[in-house]
Amino acid sequence: MSIQWEKAERALISAQVLLQNGDRNGAVNRAYYSMFYTARSALVQIDSNFAKFKSHSGIISQFSKYLVVERGLHPNFGRSYSFAFKARMAADYKLEGVEMEKARKIVDAAGKFLSATSDYLPDSTP
Repeated sequence: MSIQWEKAERALISAQVLLQNGDRNGAVNRAYYSMFYTARSALVQIDSNFAKFKSHSGIISQFSKYLVVERGLHPNFGRSYSFAFKARMAADYKLEGVEMEKARKIVDAAGKFLSATSDYLPDSTP
C-alpha cells in the first residue's frame, strides 16, 4: 500500500469524524484531500512518471484522462472530484464556507471515489 493511499484513507476517516462533529468546512477539506491522494496514488501506480504532477489541476486533469477516459472509470467520479475541488476552495477561503448538506454529499462521494478507483488499478491493491 502506498503512502499516498494511506493518506487518502486517513483523510476520509478524518472527514467523517469532522462531519459527525458538525465541522462541515473541515470535512470538505479532508474529503477533497482523500480524493486528491487517491487520484495521485492511482496515477503513480499506472505510471511512475506521474509522480511529477503535484498541482491540483494537473492531478484532476490526468486522473480524468487516464482513469476515466482510458480505463473506463465512470465519468461521475471525475465530476465528483472536480466538484469536491471547487467545494474545498469555498470551504477554505470563503467566509460562509459550505452548507452541511453539500458537505455530507462530498464526504460520501469521497468514500465511493476511493473504493471505485481501487478497482481500476493495475493490480487492484493500492
